[in-house]
Amino acid sequence: MPEPRTFRDEPVSFVRRSGRMSDAQERAFQKLAGRYLLDVPRDVAWTSVHPDARLDPASEYGRTAPLIVEIGSGQGHAIVAAASSRPQDDFLAVEVFRAGLARTMLDADSAGARNLRLVEANAPEVLSSYLPEGAASEVWIFFPDPWHKKRHTKRRLVRGGFGHVAARALADGGLLRLATDWEDYALQMREVLDAEPLFERAFDGDWADRFDGRVMTAFERKGLGKGRDIRDLVYRRVPRS
Repeated sequence: MPEPRTFRDEPVSFVRRSGRMSDAQERAFQKLAGRYLLDVPRDVAWTSVHPDARLDPASEYGRTAPLIVEIGSGQGHAIVAAASSRPQDDFLAVEVFRAGLARTMLDADSAGARNLRLVEANAPEVLSSYLPEGAASEVWIFFPDPWHKKRHTKRRLVRGGFGHVAARALADGGLLRLATDWEDYALQMREVLDAEPLFERAFDGDWADRFDGRVMTAFERKGLGKGRDIRDLVYRRVPRS
């Protein structure tokens, strides 16, 4: 008798909030999803990715170019700005909230960004299987949910084991860029990644300089407005043996 399938064997780093989309956002899905949103085969949940599914970047983008992946792209402000200003690179936004995906597609279309794709999926599954090994030149994680209550910290994206998952998706020498306005999460990120032998620090001192390729978003303004320091980290994927 086959083993019963489990829904997920780890807590996800998000709570799925459907939320009512505006009329403009609904129209964006109808009009723009075919251009921007990847059709991903699902597994046990709507935001899951079937373990046999693989992205073919050259086929999807119609060329071979550096691929930058943003985990938790939110409203898409950072990745749309980057995609529209760096047409020589390709970009993939990973997000689970449909309103954010709709806003990203609207802004990308207005900016004429054709080098951007979106995937509605759980980030670790994108990194661990959907992306071909070594496909990404950079992975960005900017202001992930801090899950600041002690009983919820196990839901944090960057926790024990995450470094290995991220390293799989990155090319040799590729960069993992992170930013948060929660000090204890920044310390956890640094501890997790310092302990991961597949990464090495790409900064001096306690924290990295602010990444000048990251536009100021509402999350960053909110953190600054509350008097919290923004802490950046950047790690380099060590060469595969």
